[in-house]
Amino acid sequence: MGKTIRIGNGQGFWGDSIDAPVRLLRGGPLDYLTLDYLAEVTMSIMQRQKLKNPARGYAHDFVQLIDKVLPELISGGVKVIANAGGVNPIACQNALMEVARKHKVDRLKIAIVTGDDILDQLSSLHQKGESFTHLDTGEALFDQPREILSANVYMPTDGIVEALKQGADIVVTGRSTDPGLVLAPILYEFGWNDWNGLALGTVAGHILECGAQATGGNFTDWESVPNMADIGYPIAEVHENRDVFITKHSGTGGLVTTATVSEQLVYEMGDPSQYITPDCVADFSSIQLRQAGTDRVQVYGVKGKPDTPFYKVSISYLKGYKASGQLTISGPNAYEKAKKCAEILWQRLGNAGVRFETTSTEFLGVGVCHEGMVDVANPPEVVLRVGVKDQDPKVVDRFGKEIAPLVTSGPPGVTGFAGGRPKAQEIVAYWPALISKAHIRPQVKVVEVIS
Repeated sequence: MGKTIRIGNGQGFWGDSIDAPVRLLRGGPLDYLTLDYLAEVTMSIMQRQKLKNPARGYAHDFVQLIDKVLPELISGGVKVIANAGGVNPIACQNALMEVARKHKVDRLKIAIVTGDDILDQLSSLHQKGESFTHLDTGEALFDQPREILSANVYMPTDGIVEALKQGADIVVTGRSTDPGLVLAPILYEFGWNDWNGLALGTVAGHILECGAQATGGNFTDWESVPNMADIGYPIAEVHENRDVFITKHSGTGGLVTTATVSEQLVYEMGDPSQYITPDCVADFSSIQLRQAGTDRVQVYGVKGKPDTPFYKVSISYLKGYKASGQLTISGPNAYEKAKKCAEILWQRLGNAGVRFETTSTEFLGVGVCHEGMVDVANPPEVVLRVGVKDQDPKVVDRFGKEIAPLVTSGPPGVTGFAGGRPKAQEIVAYWPALISKAHIRPQVKVVEVIS
């Protein structure tokens, strides 16, 4: 069987449980702790933070976590891989160095992998022939003026592998792929560089990337999940001979079955036979699962194909402004009163000469989330949620001033207005595109903290 490593993922997104990585670290044997913080909208939020403060733009929760557990990481020999760098990996590395000095840690190696942020290079890359065509609409990015907020390439895994080869104890990246955080230590430890090996490691990473969604969270058969309050986060037990098992620490809540793993496998899935990553193309239709014991599922049979000549680019841009607000309408005929409130709101705004590009009216409590699938008659209360979008923030702010008056100048039973008038917020739109791999090179910088 050879060598075995255990990789646990303690974050599925920025905002996931702050205790999950600590429980993973303390709950049993672990060799690598991975933490996935990034999503498309997260990058634009971090870019805005960096513009306001050059020392920000990364997941500060990650630095707080390392501060809390650094001595345990060192004593346990656990390496950490996280895409917490966001749009400012250098600032994240500097903050981690301060934490290491605070704990008087010596010889700790902290690496960053950069090269993904191409915001400042978009124009020059466009001049070199990159059109950044929208993958869904076919539009070209520069066909019209746009206020672009961020542009980040989904980077290959070899930068993280190189950082590990240079002895890094903590590896921080910008926009890596989610599965790449788990694939990297597998490649570093075992060198599975053939297409099937890359695909198997990618599948393991995909199963772990959303945290507890693989161990009973967000599970269809949720009533069968024990002790969800203390749900265990997933671990990939990877053997040198390519046996891969998904499990969790014993004594934790949740469960690991072929059903929980299967539900995570189809998460964010397009063509299952063409799961495209920077490293390979994985054929998810080839995946085989076997219940190999309590809370233990074997993954095998995965087939891979050669990678494509392109990387995916996640671009965000400003697309106007939005605001939303809500009221709770209670008592007899709540639904009818809620509809009347909406009618009054839009009529008053129209009387004031205010028009919007887009409006939204929802009645929560009468099946709006699964419209047509459930029958809700005479609900005792309804939440009226209204929203608008427009290019003019002043127009959007005007909308926010018309909600509260309904409490005293609309039908009876209106309550639930709190938090003040909703204000105009920027709409951050997502623009997926491709870029030739020839333009992108990962860069690795390792610093050694010497106390």
